[in-house]
Amino acid sequence: MATLSQWVAGSRPRTLPTSLVPVVTGTGVAIGAGHANWWRAVLAALVALILQIGVNYSNDYSDGVRGTDEDRVGPLRLVGSGAARPKQVLAAALGSFLVAAVAGLVLAAVTSWWLLLVGVFAILAAWFYTGGKNPYGYRALGEISVFVFFGLVAVVGTVYVQAEGIPWEAWAAAVPIGLLACALLVANNLRDIPTDRVSGKRTLAVLLGDPWTRILYAACAALPFMMVLALSAPHPWALLALLAAPLSVPPTQKVLRGASGPDLIPVLGETGRLQIAYGVLLAVGLAL
Repeated sequence: MATLSQWVAGSRPRTLPTSLVPVVTGTGVAIGAGHANWWRAVLAALVALILQIGVNYSNDYSDGVRGTDEDRVGPLRLVGSGAARPKQVLAAALGSFLVAAVAGLVLAAVTSWWLLLVGVFAILAAWFYTGGKNPYGYRALGEISVFVFFGLVAVVGTVYVQAEGIPWEAWAAAVPIGLLACALLVANNLRDIPTDRVSGKRTLAVLLGDPWTRILYAACAALPFMMVLALSAPHPWALLALLAAPLSVPPTQKVLRGASGPDLIPVLGETGRLQIAYGVLLAVGLAL
């Protein structure tokens, strides 16, 4: 039986900002539009956070039973390390999905029932990322899924459940948030290229190769700041997000200078902090 600290580590805390930042940013858009609803925002955050934890446990289970995690470098994998039995991790994943579904059901009940369909697709995307016979995460589609669900769907959905409408700012804010979420995944997959290639996991990083993956990371970390300039025309306070730019320098330097293996682990934490700072500052700017 895994210890509590191992279960916490298995939930991959460094990835959790990916789920909360879009909610914060979407709430900033809703405030700026004059339609903030705090209890709905909190419930949206709960849905996003628990769903992300479910994704992480689901990936741990699916990769573990396939043997993909046996020689992986990085945070603790519960199944791959033998710290927990596969059925226990599967139960944790399914339990997380259930809690997220119940919270999402409440949001759908007070806004629109079509949100249930969005929720179903989100859970299916979470499971089939590494689960099932043909996981799309093994087919170089992980970054697209992250951009869609942790960028577009999360930000726009957060705005919708509060404002019951979708202003253009919701889409404009969703794109850079999605790119920063992709940067986190790209850094993770860059680190895992050697082991993923051996295990047959064809991530986008494996297909692109080491040099181009590093360039992709740098682009995902830099483009959000360029997009702020476009947003600043109608919303000058959006320029506040530029204050997060210095946080993009250390991880980008590490990646472009050839860090590999364990040396890329700090990049995950630095990218998470970059995403938090950028998302919060952009939210404040759009709210003002």
